[in-house]
Amino acid sequence: MRSTCVALLALSITCAGLTACHPHKRTFGEKVQDTFDPPKGPGEKMGRAVDRATDSN
Repeated sequence: MRSTCVALLALSITCAGLTACHPHKRTFGEKVQDTFDPPKGPGEKMGRAVDRATDSN
C-alpha cells in the first residue's frame, strides 16, 4: 500500500511538471508522421506529445 502511494505521488509530481510545457504547434513533418504512422494507443500518443513538448528527438 505504501509503495503504491509513493508511486502515485511520484507520477503526480512528474505530470505536474509537464503541465508547464507550452502547447506545441505541429510542423509539416510531424503531421506527415501522424498521418502515415498514427500513434497506436494512448501511451504512444502521450509519448509523442511529451517528446514534442520537450523538444526531444
